[in-house]
Amino acid sequence: MAGRRVSPRHNRGGRRPRIVFIEPAETQVRVLTTEQTGCLDKALNVIAADPTDVKPHATASALRDYQHDGIRVIFYATALGSILIVTYVEVD
Repeated sequence: MAGRRVSPRHNRGGRRPRIVFIEPAETQVRVLTTEQTGCLDKALNVIAADPTDVKPHATASALRDYQHDGIRVIFYATALGSILIVTYVEVD
């Protein structure tokens, strides 16, 4: 009997991707208030649960653009989806 192939998404054992901030997102996060940071953390948890569910960015197909309740996060995922690289953060 041949072995069953499992997609990488299901083969991670339920592990969520690591999230990395690059400039300017790193600078944007440093100036957030404690309340804003809490809201961003909740949004990042939603994104990490299923990054492919976030709509593609309008002008760059490799980027994803999450917008919800005054929070915007633009990011892309590595080839295996184990790392999400955040390029832009906005929290109202």
